[in-house]
Amino acid sequence: MPADGGDRARGPDPLLVACALRIEQAALRSSCRGPGHGPAGGHVLLRTGMGPRAAERSVGRALGRPGMDLAAVLATGFCAGLVPGMHPGDLVVAEETRDPLGTVTCTGSALLAEALARAVPGRTVHRGALTGSDHVVRGQERAQLRATGAIAVDMESAATLWTATRGGGRPVAAVRVIVDAPEHELVRIGTVRGGISAFRVLRAVLPAFHEWHRSLLLPRR
Repeated sequence: MPADGGDRARGPDPLLVACALRIEQAALRSSCRGPGHGPAGGHVLLRTGMGPRAAERSVGRALGRPGMDLAAVLATGFCAGLVPGMHPGDLVVAEETRDPLGTVTCTGSALLAEALARAVPGRTVHRGALTGSDHVVRGQERAQLRATGAIAVDMESAATLWTATRGGGRPVAAVRVIVDAPEHELVRIGTVRGGISAFRVLRAVLPAFHEWHRSLLLPRR
């Protein structure tokens, strides 16, 4: 499948779920097929390809398609944790995303964190700033990014949300699963226990994404 290919689950209210890697897409697809994990309300699963430029191009094209002008956008996949004590399989819910283009405030992060705690019981859910990078972050660079106040880093979330909000306000969020952390640095995703743990957690998150999306459609009092 091409990097900008989308898998659509039919529904009247679009939710664009964007990830970068084939392994992330595979985890999310398997969530759709699992018992009791079918989508409610409809979503489009988009694999953008790796890196901020690929994310910007792919998300921009996806949101330009008919019926996507009011779509909510949620960036997801794996990330590197920056805070000592984090573990592979922990979840990160962004309160904001940051990169050189600017900062984007996320929508309903508290509600999303609560939904994830129900969807993946026993897993720690962290909330805070998610920073963007154009390369894989290792070693001392983690401490430097942590000093800025960020709790995790990945290559696509900030670019995805920046692109999504560039043309006007729409609900946006980012949820990442930690695949490595300061005390658990990995060489390759999927070849060690931390990568397997993160994959299993990513398989379980779609119901929480749909719960978050449904909450956006409820009338405000």
